[in-house]
Amino acid sequence: MWPEVLSIAGFAVASALIPLINIEAVVALAATQGEAPTWVIIAVSSVGQMVGKLFWYYGGRELERFGFVARRMQKPRAKAALERWRCRTEGRPWFTAGLLLVSSVVGLPPYAVIAVLAGALRVPLVVFLVTGLVGRAVRFAAVIGGAAAVVSWW
Repeated sequence: MWPEVLSIAGFAVASALIPLINIEAVVALAATQGEAPTWVIIAVSSVGQMVGKLFWYYGGRELERFGFVARRMQKPRAKAALERWRCRTEGRPWFTAGLLLVSSVVGLPPYAVIAVLAGALRVPLVVFLVTGLVGRAVRFAAVIGGAAAVVSWW
């Protein structure tokens, strides 16, 4: 069981960093094999995903240090767009949490993009982690449920 759990954790972190790696397929396959309990698969894959997304989040926090981004943000249109997002999110934690939660469950917009945006907008780390963990757990539970339904048909 432990080699499977560690490989799922590794795939989850890699998938969070490189979006072309499909963690959902790994989770579905691991769940249909039945060696590890479902809740362990969900927990490990959710935590692994959020560990990887922390790199995107902290990258977003440091985004303004890059010269090309700083120059781009000096343009009036970019300043206005950033100010609009800051006005929408400041003082409205439910808006930020809702966007993070929906994106982590549905995947649209891609959660890596939302993680960078959350870092750039200085969303509190606790809000980012909690909504991401809950959303990813719901997503992986749905993937496992779908895989179980398909396997039971055959």
